[in-house]
Formats: sequence, structure tokens, C-alpha cells
Amino acid sequence: MYWDNLYTSCTLCPRNCGVDRLAGQRGFCGETADLRIAVANIHRGEEPPLTGLGGSGTIFITGCTLGCAFCQNWQVSHSGMGRVVKTDEFAAICLALQRAGAENINIVTGSHAIPAIITGITQARKEGLQIPILWNSSSYESAQVLLNAEPYIDVFLPDLKTLDNTFAGRYFNAADYPEAATKAILAMISMKELRYGPCRKALEAAHTGAPVAADWPLILESGVVIRHLVLPDRLEDTRAVLQWFAEHAQGKALISVMTQYTPVKSPKNRFAKELPDRYVGEREFEIIQRWFEEFDIEDGFYQELVPDDAWLPDFMKTNPFSSELSVPIWHWEHGFIPNDTPPLSG
Repeated sequence: MYWDNLYTSCTLCPRNCGVDRLAGQRGFCGETADLRIAVANIHRGEEPPLTGLGGSGTIFITGCTLGCAFCQNWQVSHSGMGRVVKTDEFAAICLALQRAGAENINIVTGSHAIPAIITGITQARKEGLQIPILWNSSSYESAQVLLNAEPYIDVFLPDLKTLDNTFAGRYFNAADYPEAATKAILAMISMKELRYGPCRKALEAAHTGAPVAADWPLILESGVVIRHLVLPDRLEDTRAVLQWFAEHAQGKALISVMTQYTPVKSPKNRFAKELPDRYVGEREFEIIQRWFEEFDIEDGFYQELVPDDAWLPDFMKTNPFSSELSVPIWHWEHGFIPNDTPPLSG
């Protein structure tokens, strides 16, 4: 009952809206106590220790605690795309992803729905879910709630978007984002040490006595991967985040710097039109690489330049991403999607 009670006067994120979501009221996130999902898929575009050979079993939750002007998932986070799923269906989605070979279950932007998600994870575990749970979030969430959720989560995948309060207020609708996010991330690091294990194909080979290839990747089973999206003309944000990581998280977490910014004008943020109408450039990319060396950062990744909209999803489609990046498993309009991808056992 602890988790359900958090909906009655909602303080799941730092906005502390205090609305009774069990009674159908909605706060900033736009959601009641009902859990809504847009898409579940096998995603092959995450960081190597999250993708492995089988891909990441990604579940996109409807709604969000932020209002980012450049959100690539705005159809889901800002425009309410998705449908209600009950506990049994959520568990079935998790198990379908596992059967399809997913290395993990990757919950995207679920901070405002954590009570319902934990109920669903608990049910899925009872029914045979064995792969790790990833918590893929904006970091604009309650550190105390995360501490209480620790037994249900294996890997944290938080954003650290900026440390600039003015920028966060204007473009995320959350001027306190830097303080809230860093507090949440430090709590995550305190809970989860970095630990790796074999990918599912290696586990299956070991079970059957088949040979294990030396180049099969290890999978992150526990830990924190801090993500940062580079914005054109805002390299000062990236430098500040890298410096913060070097001072507070080096050796205890991984950093992942992404360059897939795509000009998107989110309808939820009235300042979206002010954002750069271009991709991250070669010169900016070179500077970021030098900063990795300057701060002696070895525990992490930076994404190669993405000079087009290849990463931009369309959640109206059964498969919102390209077929190279994604295999659809469940869609808010169509339910479970038949596909010909050969599953791993499990």
C-alpha cells in the first residue's frame, strides 16, 4: 500500500503537485494513477553494455515530469500518446520482451508512474522475469522515492541535461532541475555499484554446453550510466556536466555523451522556437573529445555525430524507429505485434 498512497497527494517528483491522482486528478505530468504506455520494443541503439547482442527491452511510459523544449519523444511525454495498461498486461509486455531476447527491461520516463511500474515489475518477476530492470529517466525525481525503489531496479540510466538553473527554467519548465537531478543521481550512485555479467547468448551457450565467443559483450547488471545530450551552441552545459562527472562520479558510474540532438519544437514549451535549428557540428564534436581527455574520463562513451533525423521516432507508427534500431513488440494502438525475429529462450 505504500506505493499506492504516494498517488493520493503526489510528491513523486520535485514539483510536489499534491494532487490526488487516485481520484483522477492530474499534475504537471498530465497523468492520473493509471499507467499508460506508448510502445514496447527491442531497441538496439543504447550503449553497448545495455544493448548487448539481444537489444534492450524498452517500454515508453506516457507523460513526463519535465517539459523539455527539444524532447524527441514529445508525442509520448507531452501529447499524451499511449493507452492504459493494467498490471497483468504490463507483466505480459515485460515477459514478451524477455522471450524476444532482450538483455534487460528498459523503463523510459517512468518517474511519475513508479508505484504502478513497481507493481507490474513485481508481478512479472513472479511470472518468470529474470533479466535486469533499467530505470531510464530525466533525473527530475525524488531521491527518497528512488531509495525506496532500489530493490526493484538494477541499473539507473539518468540524464544530466544541464547545471544552469536559468536555462533549465526556460527550456525544461524546471529551474530547480540541476539541484534535483544531481541529488537524485548521487542517490543512484550510492545504491548501485558497477557490475557486469555475461550477455544472454553467453548464458544460453553455457547452459547448453555450446562454445562462447570471446567477442560477445558483457552486460551491465548493476550500476549507473549518466547521459548527457549535447545541444548546439550550448557547449558550456556539456563542459559543466563532464566536470561534475569527473569530480563526483568518476570510477563509480559511466558517462554517455549523446550527439543526436534533432531540431524539434515541442508544443509544451513556448520557448522551443528559440532553440538552434541545426545538428551538432564537427567542431563541437572535436571540442567534446578534447574535454574527455582534459578531465581524464575513461569510464564512458560518446556517440558519433548524427547529422540527420535518423534517431527521431514517430510513435504513430507500429515501429517508431528504423528497422535497424528497433523490433516492435507492443504498440498503444495495436497491442502485441507479431514479428519474425527469432527469440532467445527465456
